[in-house]
Formats: sequence, structure tokens, C-alpha cells
Amino acid sequence: MSMLDQSEIDALLNTVTDEGEASGDHSDAAAGAMPDDIAFVDDEAPLYDFRRPERVSKDQMRALASIHEVFARNFGATLSGQLRTIVDVRVVSVEQVTYIEIIHSLPNPTVFMVLKAPPLEGQMCLEMSPLIIYPIIDRMLGGASNSTYIPQRGLTAIEWRLICRIVERALDNLSEVWQNLANVKFELTATESNPQLVHIVAPSEVVVFITFEIKLGQSAGTMCLCVPFNTIEGVLSHLTSQSWFYRPKPATEQQTGRITRNLARSKLELTAYLAQTRVRLNDLRNLEPGDILPLDKRHTDDVIIQIAGHNKYAGKIGVLRGQRAIGLTRVAESDEPL
Repeated sequence: MSMLDQSEIDALLNTVTDEGEASGDHSDAAAGAMPDDIAFVDDEAPLYDFRRPERVSKDQMRALASIHEVFARNFGATLSGQLRTIVDVRVVSVEQVTYIEIIHSLPNPTVFMVLKAPPLEGQMCLEMSPLIIYPIIDRMLGGASNSTYIPQRGLTAIEWRLICRIVERALDNLSEVWQNLANVKFELTATESNPQLVHIVAPSEVVVFITFEIKLGQSAGTMCLCVPFNTIEGVLSHLTSQSWFYRPKPATEQQTGRITRNLARSKLELTAYLAQTRVRLNDLRNLEPGDILPLDKRHTDDVIIQIAGHNKYAGKIGVLRGQRAIGLTRVAESDEPL
């Protein structure tokens, strides 16, 4: 290998400098030759972050938000019925982030679950904050969930079994609202307390991150659904239609029959009114056994039967098998006087 001496190095540097000046003169000449009628738009170009590319359009994000707002309402009603108290669930945000950002933003320990939704490929994640998980467990075990202590530990085996009941209901509601997007069935495949131990996609992969807020009495916490882009890429075309809306599934014959049977066994309180009259307070105070109150009805007139304060039937007073009874004769008018 030959070495250059100082004179040869200086000659090379001078050559580069001369070419740069010549190139600059040529550029200036070209710029000077540009026509005067060309106008430059001075608008600011939009910024694009290559580290966080937006692979889901804004219209598709709005459609996803609408889908999960329906899910939030349904899941809130399901929780309210299961916990026997009012539970409010609402969508807080829907955004695109990288998977590594999500993992670093979640607490440890937490309630982290891996989901699958065949026939969609890949996996999804569902995270529920301990701030709301422990009040839910406390409520399921008979507590008031007013001031629940939040321990800094993972769930025990018994606590996991209790929470899995809640998660199963959530996945049923989630599968229902996704039916118009894809015929999927969400399933729980794994659970974990440390989210950094779960890698469903590459750290730099773009995911749709949906955050919900759950309020139970004085307690509140978040629930987050992480959907990787490569999992829903094949069904995103269904979200581009502006005519998309949620259509609940019609009730099956089995569901209709079950509801009818349950309603048939329900008990209602019926009140039969003999008649009405008006008396002065002084007369009411002086009433004694044997006194007679004049009524506007005759003994042959029908008595009105009400249910929940509304006129329903009219009937005759009688005796059946030694017990006082009323025989129904007709349907009462809604404004019929008692």
C-alpha cells in the first residue's frame, strides 16, 4: 500500500474545492435561468413520524371507535347485572402506537391476558388495571367496593378464576359487536401479571390501542385492548364504507322461548278497588266499627283491578271454595274511574 505525501494531499483538496465552486456556480446559473412565472407555495408540509407510521386511516379509526363504544355500553350493562350495582364503561381513546410503547406504559404487576379471534391470524391483548380489578373481586365476594385496598402483587389462583368469569362475559360482548366486521369468536389463551414477558408481535409493530374507563361506585380504572395491525389488516376494508353501522343479531327461537318462560313465571301484584269516596278529616277521625260510608257505586257494578297503578281488568266480587274472589268480566278502560 502506497502512502501519499503532504503535497499530494494538498493537491487533492484543492481539486475538490475547485469542483465545489464550479458546481455552485453552475447551480446558481441554473437557478437564475428559472422562469419568473413559477410560484412557490409557502404552506408548511405535514410532519410524518417514520417511527410511528399511521397504517390505519382516520375513517377506519372512527369506525373502530364506534364499534367499541357499542361494546362499552353492552359490557357495562353486563357488569351491572353480574355485580348487582351500576357500572359505567366508556371509550377513552383509540390510537395507533407501537407495541413496545404499550408494554412500557403498562404497570407491573397488572392483569394481562392474551386473546385470539379465529379465523383472524395472530393474537391480541387485553389489560385490566388493578385499580378496578380488586374492587370488582371485592364486589363479587360480597363487599361494598367503596374503599378497597389495592395490593401490589399478582392475582392469586382464586382471584384469576373470578376475573375469568368477567373476562368471558367481556369476550362474548366483544365477539357480538365484531360480527359486522368479521365472523370471529374471541377466546382467552393465556394470562400473565408482567406484560413485558408477553411478545405477541415485534416491538416496532403498529397496533391499535383502545382504552376504556370502568367506574364502579367510588372506584375507577382502565381496561385496554391491543389489536395488532397485521391481525386486522385483512378486514380493514369493511371499515371504509360510510354506511357501516352496528346491527345486533336477532334473537333465536331458543332465546325467545326462554324469555317467554321466565316472564310467565314472574309474579305481579293486583289491586282490586271496591269504590272511592270522599270524607272530611273530622268524620274520618270519628269513624267507629259499624259506621256506614256511602259510595258512588252500586253493589252490582264491576270493581276495577289495577297492576302497577294502571287499570287492567274489571270483575265481579264473589266466593270461590270458601275464599273471597273476583271473577274477571272484561278489560278495563285506561281512564275508567275506580
